[in-house]
Amino acid sequence: MTELLRYIASSLVDHPEMIEIKETRGADSLILELHVHPDDMGKVIGKQGRIAKSIRSVVKAAAVKNPVPVFVEII
Repeated sequence: MTELLRYIASSLVDHPEMIEIKETRGADSLILELHVHPDDMGKVIGKQGRIAKSIRSVVKAAAVKNPVPVFVEII
């Protein structure tokens, strides 16, 4: 899931070298925290959060076979 999120984010931003993804495993979920350059934050979130919602949907769809749900947080 981390590599999928990195691939999607790197295609959207101007500074792909600044992408950081922190993976936190809980008892019942997996949380992926996406950190991008401050100038790229608007590109990742999009108007009214549409791109962020799409990113979350793609990652969630790819994680259907995982035993735990995956959540994406953009920080």
